[in-house]
Amino acid sequence: MSEHALTFASDFKSLAPGAWIKAMTDLGDAHGYFAHLGDRHMVTFMDAGPKLLVTFEDAENIRTGQADGAPAGFKFVRNEGWSHLAVMSAGQSWFREDDVIQHFDRLTDDGFFDDFDQVLFTGDDAAAYAAAAFSVAAPGARLLLTRPQATQDPRKVAFDRRHLAQRRVDFTSRYGYAPEMIEAAQHAYVAFDPYQRMDAIHAALFARDNTTMLRCGGFGANVKPTFRAMGIEDDLVRHAMDGTLNDAKFYAMMRARKDQVSYRRNLVNLAQKNGHPRLAATLCANQLRDGFDPYYAKQLKELERAGFAPLGVAVQAAAE
Repeated sequence: MSEHALTFASDFKSLAPGAWIKAMTDLGDAHGYFAHLGDRHMVTFMDAGPKLLVTFEDAENIRTGQADGAPAGFKFVRNEGWSHLAVMSAGQSWFREDDVIQHFDRLTDDGFFDDFDQVLFTGDDAAAYAAAAFSVAAPGARLLLTRPQATQDPRKVAFDRRHLAQRRVDFTSRYGYAPEMIEAAQHAYVAFDPYQRMDAIHAALFARDNTTMLRCGGFGANVKPTFRAMGIEDDLVRHAMDGTLNDAKFYAMMRARKDQVSYRRNLVNLAQKNGHPRLAATLCANQLRDGFDPYYAKQLKELERAGFAPLGVAVQAAAE
């Protein structure tokens, strides 16, 4: 355990929303600070060691989705002695509200980020947009972004119609276009499924000399949850913080994906979507050799009825 590690209780799983916010407030008051940023956002800072983890998350997903109901970064405060700035929203957010922007302005003006030897910004999907956008406040930071969105400005991403309501939000002012904001970063790691067309296009907009693209074929929209299920999420964060994450290390960790149910099923769907029904049948047959599963049995029956019998040679991965 690091000499900078903080000791505190954080089992908030059973707490109602109001009690959960009270617990976050008490922890912030004891070890750093807690602040409401308008009506829809809040921030908790845990002051520990010289490495700072900055996360953007949905508070309700934290409260109900994390094993202990606490921000995922808290484990790094306890085990690694990292400081942690958790920026949280009430529901999905792109963190474009004035109160959030002004908070990062104050942090910059106060030289907050200058007090740390290394800073890592991280987030998923819309929160990855925010992590990238606000990382410009800490030049030289590293970033770990899963399925990052570049912007919702229709002039730049008219191809993406998944978040039409967000087009009323201003993405043209300060901290607006996330790919430009990462140019001051020391390095950015961008994880995405290249077979998810919209995610892949957004990811491509982040490609820079200081960017490593981490391809997660077959993960679909569940990149971060699959990392967690594989047991590699924390290691990815540690390597990203230290700047030791590279292609070889990442794909070595990715070998664990073959044991994930969602990944294996995505391979079957991907094979059919790409016009390879016999490969899909083979994948189903391979899984059924390990034991009966109604999903693969149903898929194989339908494929065989359509005339696509499995190949005799087992195929291990369709997304390589």
